[in-house]
Amino acid sequence: MSGVAMPRPSEETLERRAAIVAALRAIVPNEGVIADDLEMRAYESDGLTAYRQLPLVVVLPETVDQVSRILAYCHANDVKVVPRGAGTSLSGGALPLADGVLLSMMKFNRVLDIDYDNRTATVQPGVTNLAVTQAVQHRGFYYAPDPSSQIACSIGGNVAENSGGVHCLKYGLTTNNVLGIEMVLMTGEVVRFGGQHLDSGGYDMLALAVGSEGLLGVVTEVTVRILKAPETARALLIGFHSSEEAGACVAEVIGAGIIPAGMEMMDRPAILAAEDFVQAGYPRDAEALLIVELDGPAIEVDHLISDIEGRARNNGAFHIRISTSEEERAKFWAGRKAAFPAVGRISPDYYCMDGTIPRKSLPLVLRRMRELSEHYGLRVANVFHAGDGNLHPLILYDANKDGELQRAEDFGSDILRLCVEVGGCLTGEHGVGVEKRDLMPSMFDEDDLKQQQRVKCAFDDKHLLNPGKVFPVLHRCAELGRMHVHAGALPFPDIPRF
Repeated sequence: MSGVAMPRPSEETLERRAAIVAALRAIVPNEGVIADDLEMRAYESDGLTAYRQLPLVVVLPETVDQVSRILAYCHANDVKVVPRGAGTSLSGGALPLADGVLLSMMKFNRVLDIDYDNRTATVQPGVTNLAVTQAVQHRGFYYAPDPSSQIACSIGGNVAENSGGVHCLKYGLTTNNVLGIEMVLMTGEVVRFGGQHLDSGGYDMLALAVGSEGLLGVVTEVTVRILKAPETARALLIGFHSSEEAGACVAEVIGAGIIPAGMEMMDRPAILAAEDFVQAGYPRDAEALLIVELDGPAIEVDHLISDIEGRARNNGAFHIRISTSEEERAKFWAGRKAAFPAVGRISPDYYCMDGTIPRKSLPLVLRRMRELSEHYGLRVANVFHAGDGNLHPLILYDANKDGELQRAEDFGSDILRLCVEVGGCLTGEHGVGVEKRDLMPSMFDEDDLKQQQRVKCAFDDKHLLNPGKVFPVLHRCAELGRMHVHAGALPFPDIPRF
């Protein structure tokens, strides 16, 4: 931070850092270790850019053996490690530690195997989400989970956060599409969970690893399910005079047993921002917009479109447009996919939230969010996966104005508490990370959190992997339940905010 005198590291600290850097360079030669402060700036933050911290050192291994040796060294010498993929995390999941190694997996970027007969693809964790589909689409296949950041986010990061996307309503989150992983534990041991088969005996370790936010191990290989592209895919743009009408339509469609491939909702601020940015043909006079996609056999898609059109009109829809070509369908989605950068054009900064609620609570939650917006004096644009109740409110603020970042964070915390209050949860696909860490007690009691930490202790007995994330209170593994140290003893509370 400019104008702030940072304490000079002690000689002991400098010597320890030099020893760690030398040890890592012995494992990963040439340009695989970055220790210069200027060069490490690229790693000081992930997608939660309000928080920044330079790591102790950055290492970019290229082989599983190197990852194993790095972790074994760090375990033996009590060095903390933060795994990182593409750095698109919006919860601070890849935020570095001042006294920890940042382990970047982006050199693991190869597609290893594609098995069309078994409908699987095995890839390294640095492969981007979209690259999986691009590798198989010439044979008529694709990978279903599609986060908005799919052009950049990595499969390893998707596994860590259990990422979703537009099509997770019908095809599931990452956990429903990953069949196997290879993972290196903090001790350097290499383990495999699952494989190309549908299921395996014993404990479901694969489900435990997916969504573990880098706290249990470092993923070095992922086997995913690929799907045959549907015969037909068409989308509807449906405009409403109110968010309540749109929410009621969502509930009726899902309640009727119709599961669209995707069902997204945007409110007026998001509609206008996206339309100005992409010119997708969105109705500017709508207070709420639903984008509903149906896929499958043409006769089924046509029938369901007619059914949904009728239900939408019964719930007050005044604008309905149905795609008649693949280009038009893609254009409908282009605005939704670009909603986040589009909102960035109308506000100096925005804070992207992630909470999940029961669908029936959508009208109530939207009304309460409007009240919170007035209370905090900050605008909010809503973009979310309406079909499965995963909200992504974008709180607009200006970090250059005193107190606005804090108000935005307080606003966001109240939204997440509201999600829990109505029977939902703190996150749908972004993870807990640093962002929601201190809100965990609003959803879990102390016994719940201790039990979760016992699982972490089974994998990471020294709390060296991504410490300071997820858990608001960090318990010692050796005496879990009797002794603890507060997470405040870790460096996170002192990380500069910008």
